Amino acid sequence: MHHLPDEFQEELKNNLRVILDGNGGSQQREEFFILQKLVQSRTDLTAKTLIRAHRVQLEILVAINTGILAFLHPNISLSQTSLIEVFVYKRCRNIACQNQIPADDCTCEICTKRNGFCNLCMCVVCNKFDFEVNTCRWVGCDLCSHWTHTDCAIRDGLICMGASGKSGSGPSEMLFRCRACNRTSELLGWVKDVFQHCAPAWDREALTRELDFVSRIFHGSDDPRGQKLFWKCKELKEKIESGLAESSAACRAILMFFQELEVDSPKSLENGESGRLIAPQEACNRIAEVVQEAIRKMEMVADEKMRMYKKARMAVEACDRELQDKGREVQELKLERQKKKVQIEELEKIVRLKHAEADMFQLKANEAKREAERLQRIALAKSDKSEEEYASSYLKQRLSEAEAEKQYLFEKIKLQESSRASQSSGGGGDPSQLLMYSKMHDMLYNAPPKADCLPNERHPFRKNP
Repeated sequence: MHHLPDEFQEELKNNLRVILDGNGGSQQREEFFILQKLVQSRTDLTAKTLIRAHRVQLEILVAINTGILAFLHPNISLSQTSLIEVFVYKRCRNIACQNQIPADDCTCEICTKRNGFCNLCMCVVCNKFDFEVNTCRWVGCDLCSHWTHTDCAIRDGLICMGASGKSGSGPSEMLFRCRACNRTSELLGWVKDVFQHCAPAWDREALTRELDFVSRIFHGSDDPRGQKLFWKCKELKEKIESGLAESSAACRAILMFFQELEVDSPKSLENGESGRLIAPQEACNRIAEVVQEAIRKMEMVADEKMRMYKKARMAVEACDRELQDKGREVQELKLERQKKKVQIEELEKIVRLKHAEADMFQLKANEAKREAERLQRIALAKSDKSEEEYASSYLKQRLSEAEAEKQYLFEKIKLQESSRASQSSGGGGDPSQLLMYSKMHDMLYNAPPKADCLPNERHPFRKNP
């Protein structure tokens, strides 16, 4: 173990933690019991040999031997000597106790013969411990101070009816018989002391649990006071569980009940005296004391009832105010709901209107589209017509220009003919020139004009004047 890495040692402890958790089922528990028996059967594991053991090894052995997971907890660090003493049953295995055993050097048979038993924190019957304090869960012996679980005592018949008093000749009452010393302790006074010292600090759950313990203790009581305590605890427990009483009120009620039982106790003592005569003055004094005590208790009860009445009245008034507030909230919620409903209807109207507008705009858009297509067709038709008109006007203009040129040439020819005639009368002219004039004359009068040609193309011989 000294040469093993820390990771391996921690893994061993983690695996043992998983086994001790008890979540692996019955098979894993059986394996642990086998491992525990194996460790407990090792005769070589003594205080001398364990001194040389590694600390992790010692923690694992103690955890297996005791079955307690806390010895493997990283925040709990006991000395190696303490671990060895726990393993060899010389120290209490309860980490909260850790006393040397046998505690207080007790020489009873249980403390001397039962390995690892501690009479300060363990049950005489089941040999187990817990961390419950200030509770009726544990019953202590008035003589040897050994403790027993209330459940264990009831199960083993250690709580039963018996004669009270040291002589054993007193009236019968509920007693606890200690298994360690075989002597009895009365339970009513013990329960009263526990409630008087611890009940004010209990919460609702703890008080309910303690009342259940007391009612189970006095369930089979034949003593009138024990029977009254049984029925009182049962009544208060039912009220707390049903919500009819708060824990503080139930605590005051049970404490007051114990005081009332104290008032009744002188009567029982008086009845227990074997015919002893008392003086009239002493009897009157006792009666006066009883009456004064009864009056004081009645006043306390009246004050308590008055406080409870005022508290209940305040609770009723608070409930009424809360109901009124809730009523106003309901009305406000109804108005708000109505407003939301109106708003939803208005929004639905707006949505329908917008749908109608969208349909109308879609219709107009379709009409505009058709109108645009019609105008486009008209524009195309007009464009074709304008081109035709332009071409026609252009041709007409060219035709008029051609006519003007023709007229100009005709006049020129006439002028030339006249000049030619004058020349011929004067002595003739040039034959080539006459031939040219005759060709021009034939061309003007015989050749048809072409409307689609330009003026210069029709008369290539034209010259600008």
